[in-house]
Amino acid sequence: MLKVGVVGCGHLGKIHIKLLIQSKNYSLSGIYDSNSKISELAALDFKCKAYQTFESMLEEIDVLDIVTPTPSHYEYAKIAIQKGIHVFIEKPVCSNIFESNELINISKSHDVKIQVGHVERFNPAYTAVEKNINKPMFIESHRLAKFNPRGTDVSVVLDLMIHDIDIILNSVKSNVKQISSSSVSVISDSPDIANARIEFENGCVANLTASRVSLKNMRKTRFFQSGKYISIDFLNKESEVVEIDDESSGIPVMTLELNNGKQKRIYFNKPTILENNAILDELDSFANSIKNNTKPKVDIADGHNALEIALRIIDNFK
Repeated sequence: MLKVGVVGCGHLGKIHIKLLIQSKNYSLSGIYDSNSKISELAALDFKCKAYQTFESMLEEIDVLDIVTPTPSHYEYAKIAIQKGIHVFIEKPVCSNIFESNELINISKSHDVKIQVGHVERFNPAYTAVEKNINKPMFIESHRLAKFNPRGTDVSVVLDLMIHDIDIILNSVKSNVKQISSSSVSVISDSPDIANARIEFENGCVANLTASRVSLKNMRKTRFFQSGKYISIDFLNKESEVVEIDDESSGIPVMTLELNNGKQKRIYFNKPTILENNAILDELDSFANSIKNNTKPKVDIADGHNALEIALRIIDNFK
């Protein structure tokens, strides 16, 4: 088992601690928080060791799990990587592109694995239909949340939209050509509602909307491509695949008569979604990449690319 330490004992940090204790791939060596009272209380709750210093924890672990506010990601990760420790970093990977580039360069010379916590990659609604997403040409994404003061220190783009940016970049195998965006600050000092249009060099267009001042929660993305439409509800963990003129799909739901006399058969498929804990799955996936010396499913380059697009969207706000 891999000896792991967690830095950051806030709301999400406690979730990570609980799941690492449950995992069969890790042995929790202990936890650290810059606020010693928080880490000591968490240690009592989870019956684990609270380290007095970050450096002392690094002496006893193989893997560091960083679940702290974004501005501290870089320094914690840099120190750990230089000591040859594998690093899991919650999203967004860093505060800026310079920092994420530095981590990429440092990791190359120290032979360590880095995974970024873009947890929606492990959402069963997405994994159930991921193989169906092939050269989408239009994507529409809505991620809406009720107001919660936690996370409002950053733009809604880095807080919420970055999840969908990562999913879209993973689905569209093309470089970004152009970005246009707009935002509104309703309650916070930073944008609470944002819309972005991402145009890719292959012609695909993605339209993303994120809000943290909504009356209801929603996390839906729809992919449109030649002969197929894929809908993913990340919140309710449901997916739909609608195919056109694919006889292998079984009995058509309906048949459309076109003006030229041809018929188009519509097939509907709602795949079975297997229940999982996506955070536990991403942590275990990282452990497997370390043990098998394979590329993490969401590596440092993926986190860097999502951050780069998110910052471009923010920079483009009117």
